[in-house]
Amino acid sequence: MTSPFPPDLEIARSVKPRLIADIAHELGLRDDEIEHYGPWKAKVTLEAIERLEASNARGRYVVVTAISPTPLGEGKSTTTVGLVQGLQKIGHRAAVAIRQPSLGPVFGIKGGAAGGGYSQVIPMEDFNLHLTGDNHAIGAAHNLAAAFIDNSLHHKNPLGIDPHSVTWPRVVDISDRALRRMVIGLGGKENGLPRESETFITVGSEVMAVLALASSLRDLRERLGRIVLAYRYDGTPVTADDLKVAGSMAVLLKDALKPNLLQTLEGGPAFVHAGPFGNIAHGNNSILADRIALVTNDIVCTEAGFGADMGAEKFFDIKCRASGLRPDAGVIVATVRALKMHGGVGRIVAGKPLDPALLEANAEAVRRGAVNLAKQVENVTTFGIPAVVAINAFPTDDPAEYDAIREVALGAGARAAVVTRNFAEGGAGAMDLAAAVWEAAGAGESDYAPLYPDEMPLVEKIETIATRIYGADGIDLLPAAAKQLARMESIGYGHLPICVAKTQYSLSHDPALLGRPTGFRVPIREARLNAGAGFVTAMAGEMRMMPGLPSRPGGENIDIDADGNIVGLF
Repeated sequence: MTSPFPPDLEIARSVKPRLIADIAHELGLRDDEIEHYGPWKAKVTLEAIERLEASNARGRYVVVTAISPTPLGEGKSTTTVGLVQGLQKIGHRAAVAIRQPSLGPVFGIKGGAAGGGYSQVIPMEDFNLHLTGDNHAIGAAHNLAAAFIDNSLHHKNPLGIDPHSVTWPRVVDISDRALRRMVIGLGGKENGLPRESETFITVGSEVMAVLALASSLRDLRERLGRIVLAYRYDGTPVTADDLKVAGSMAVLLKDALKPNLLQTLEGGPAFVHAGPFGNIAHGNNSILADRIALVTNDIVCTEAGFGADMGAEKFFDIKCRASGLRPDAGVIVATVRALKMHGGVGRIVAGKPLDPALLEANAEAVRRGAVNLAKQVENVTTFGIPAVVAINAFPTDDPAEYDAIREVALGAGARAAVVTRNFAEGGAGAMDLAAAVWEAAGAGESDYAPLYPDEMPLVEKIETIATRIYGADGIDLLPAAAKQLARMESIGYGHLPICVAKTQYSLSHDPALLGRPTGFRVPIREARLNAGAGFVTAMAGEMRMMPGLPSRPGGENIDIDADGNIVGLF
């Protein structure tokens, strides 16, 4: 009888980490260019990035994305880490560059995001919890601006802010649906001006996006100053610079701007920095982390949130537009069980046992559901990027199901479709995938270009994403969104790219529409200006900026023992 596979936390603790100083030195970092947070994690100074960019060539740049996922996820983080471990196994200097998790999912449904099995980033507990405090700094900076707004309203409103026009919420890095909409300032004059407000999860904050997209400390400060917090009675925007709060925000973020250096289970470098969600935000780690990784390695694998219609589209249209970095290849992660679900078989609910129908061999259901994979391959190649499909293997898969995936993937234009077993085997299980990705990234086939030009009107940009990436017939612009977009263009923000907030579970705005839906239109109910980050968020369908907890949150399983060891963290 096969023994149960050990939990991720047990696997992570079975490995003695290397000293982070040794990993930093192998990357060419000097002692004065790393700031230690204990023996196994450190921050890298911005001066190190500038020094190494001046002398080192850039490595190959790979983005890892996925099909439209199930609530369980398809192992994208695990595959990203495993791919880097596999690249190291076949002789390449490789690094992973991924996001830091939010405490919302950690204590909610999804759990941690350090990878899984024998393809993880460690220390696993630190990675999933406070790490070096970046998310707390982001929350503090964001909420400082919120406090300044209400303080200005309280003290005779010298900027002439229309209280009904305040667009800046408060944030907290815990899923708390009760804070989605609220009335603040109750209890009398000394408690502020009563008004309706809202709360986002911290990873949805524009400050998080600013941190991820900033190229330097000066750029960070300038972006913070451009953030639009509210509008005056005459309709002109009020920025963080107008409120004289941007400098203090930058001070709070000074250390958070430095990328974090950790390691994989196999001792390779892992840069962990910033954590915007891919459904409500732009869904990618920081530009600075990618830059330091690229000039210290032959190849870097970075992860984009959720499917290629979500984080990858934003990677190409927002992040690469901001960074000027040109990707060399894209990897699309797929699982047999998810493609079966897209093919109409079984149902996947987080926290409940897997539907037995998903464990039965059914190549035809996989083939039907693989239309979703085909569209996601097309979405990557639309940007001029060669695509490789990573088939994340499970013990219950049937070889005929892999054949069906390969047939569809290659027919859709993928260069290769490779089975990877890195969850169970670590880098050794990803060597075939690593070879295919190394070849794709070095073939010189990348002809990257964003989906739309800067000068295209905002409404047309949204419609272009909906029709070309989601496969929609068009968009339905609700009156409030139309008015908001028109105002943004009238005050000079029409050149910005678009960040669509929508469900991750479907190519459409409706999570019930699986596979490759057709004949739908995407409703855009609201548009939000993120002038500091440098994009406009279009809210599609019923997407919310604050998740809620499930009936049985994952946090119920997390505890600490008498010796101070964390238990129940997955």
